[in-house]
Amino acid sequence: MWKDSIERDDLEHMKQDKTYLFEEMSIPRAVMELSIPTVLGTLVMMLYNLADTYFVGMLNQPVENAAVTLAAPLLLSFNAVSNLFGVGASSMMSRALGRKDYDTVRGAASFSFYCAIACSVLLSLAYTTFQSGFLAVLGADPVTTKATANYLFWTVTCGACPAILNVVLSNMVRSEGYSMHASLGVMSGCLLNIVMDPFFILPQFLGMGVAGAGLATFLSNTMACLYFFVLLFFRRKSTYVCLNPKRFFVHKAAILSIFGVGIPASIQNLLNVTGMTILNNFTSAYGADAVAAMGISYKVNMLPMYVCMGIGQGIMPLVSYNYASGNRKRMKDSILFVTKIMAVFAVTLMAVYFIWSGEITRLFMENKSIIAYGTRFLRLMSISIPFLATDFMAVGIFQAIGKGSYSLVFAILRKVVLEIPALYILNYFFPLYGLAFAQSSAEIVLAVAAVVVMSRILKEDTAMHS
Repeated sequence: MWKDSIERDDLEHMKQDKTYLFEEMSIPRAVMELSIPTVLGTLVMMLYNLADTYFVGMLNQPVENAAVTLAAPLLLSFNAVSNLFGVGASSMMSRALGRKDYDTVRGAASFSFYCAIACSVLLSLAYTTFQSGFLAVLGADPVTTKATANYLFWTVTCGACPAILNVVLSNMVRSEGYSMHASLGVMSGCLLNIVMDPFFILPQFLGMGVAGAGLATFLSNTMACLYFFVLLFFRRKSTYVCLNPKRFFVHKAAILSIFGVGIPASIQNLLNVTGMTILNNFTSAYGADAVAAMGISYKVNMLPMYVCMGIGQGIMPLVSYNYASGNRKRMKDSILFVTKIMAVFAVTLMAVYFIWSGEITRLFMENKSIIAYGTRFLRLMSISIPFLATDFMAVGIFQAIGKGSYSLVFAILRKVVLEIPALYILNYFFPLYGLAFAQSSAEIVLAVAAVVVMSRILKEDTAMHS
């Protein structure tokens, strides 16, 4: 009896803490409390993504570095499943919390967790069964096939499930407002990967080369999953993130809401994979040096993308909660505050990339040809940063308020209508270097559309609730 009373008190205290953050805490503080851990987590994740490129680059073997680049689209496809059940569940759970519908929160968590496991296993089996076909689609040739396959054995055949669950669990934990714990889980895996990479890759240690990079990634994602399982075990009496299979059968409306946000987010990622695969196939025609340089530039340019995603994901619970609870003023003030921060960050980083593009490329590989390519590639890609920040902010808001159809339209516009055609057109008129400007050209057009659509949505919402 005494124990039950303590548990009820703990649960009530948890509810009050969440209510204060979502409803009463000053907007700058609430945004910082939710976003800073998420941004730190995404920055560490970015370092983790660069770690394989950096330490494999220390081998000074363009073929091994090219293998990491060629494998990237398949690894990026993991995010399609992570977004489907991570972003979809997170948005649903935060909005249900705003309505005080705690049964739906638990059901959404259980449903998404077990669906994520099933999809990751299927993805792993598909790659392992049709490996040669996958490698051909990724753009691997007789020179790069072996190295790419060695890397993908650990990261996909063995590592698909922990890589996907790591992100899904992080999104679920963040949906309750526990941004710090969500980021610590992801960061623990990323930091472990960075520490293990040189030990597995470099010849003075195990000397496994690119295969060692894959093994380090697999082990680090597994440890990150263990962090979340331990966290949820100790918080099992005071969290709504439920992994009980008995809660799997959630009501139809909740499933439709999860898929309504998750499917567009997933399709957006699959289109990113398609665009990156086409980019790699075009670039591979210019040789391993060009592929390695494009891979370095692309991953470095992912820093602003990760930061923008981190801020967007960080404030999603705040926007979702206040949208569902009807506090439109607090929701809009939060969006305006975050927009100002992102604008300053984006312009500053664009200037840094443009001015020091050569020095940044040299950090990854001391090869004159690769540095020359990378300098031009990164300058052309950096132009997209302010526009990319606008686009990701808009998509994050669409997901937070449950308007998944808008994020789907933007995903199709970004890749199918703008970027992929731009790859063909710009490569025809400006061979190789036109490829690096394709993303920038797409983001510029999309940013204008994002501003127009967001303004219209906020005006309509204000009119409905005035």
